[in-house]
Amino acid sequence: MSAMPAVVRTREELAEARAAAGGSLALVPTMGALHEGHRSLIREARRRADVVAVSVFVNPLQFGPGEDFDRYPRTFDADLRACAEEGAALVFAPGREVMYPTEPQVTVRSGPMGARVEGVTRPGHFDGMLTVVLKLFNLVRPDVAVFGQKDAQQLAMIRRMVLDLNLPVEVVGAPTVREPDGLALSSRNRYLSADERATALALSRALRAGADAARGGPEAIAGAARAVLAEAATAEPPLTLDYLVLVDPATFLEVADAHTGPAVLAAAGRVGATHLIDNLPLDLGAPPER
Repeated sequence: MSAMPAVVRTREELAEARAAAGGSLALVPTMGALHEGHRSLIREARRRADVVAVSVFVNPLQFGPGEDFDRYPRTFDADLRACAEEGAALVFAPGREVMYPTEPQVTVRSGPMGARVEGVTRPGHFDGMLTVVLKLFNLVRPDVAVFGQKDAQQLAMIRRMVLDLNLPVEVVGAPTVREPDGLALSSRNRYLSADERATALALSRALRAGADAARGGPEAIAGAARAVLAEAATAEPPLTLDYLVLVDPATFLEVADAHTGPAVLAAAGRVGATHLIDNLPLDLGAPPER
């Protein structure tokens, strides 16, 4: 195992560690409970920069009323070992008093994109997410930041924030990592019972069914995916669908029937008390000539 990364918890400690780091620095922002998906982000960060920093902070601003902030898994010792094994040099693990020393009054507004798709299900979530990411960028001052494509709307909104606010950081999206059965890795997967997990697999099956129907265009994609999700809605326990959409990856607006080029097929739902999201990037070819 590589050497344990330096752990810093205050702004002063972070500033000192950042100054001493030397070379280029890549940041992997996380809320902890690290799994293989996070590890893949750290490995990508190592390819992109001389030094890798991982932040571990469960951000209260992106949890709505009744969401799982209090029970969100916190496994710092295991997280630190994972960072060491993947070669991260620095772990920034601030407390709430460091990130929000006073009740924030000036925050990031996510705009129209933040009210779409996942934003309908979780109003205010993207405001809180963008606020903490901007704060992390300002504190860590990374050259590169690496995020997972599983949170495709989050990735699109961070890229938009970087563009709109002229932030000097390169945002990299890394591919979704899946379990052998197809379930997208998530820290929330540990909430699922065996029966709930079996139902949850319908999300990835629906996306694959939609991708297999891609030659038929958006209507065929949605129809194939919805057929799988309709069956899951009658399972025991059932999958309660929040949304299934085929969207432009840059705007998260639903694509038109004649759309060609990149698209994202995104779905989310609840199994028991657990909220799960998944997506597949697609590239829709030109419609056949008639």
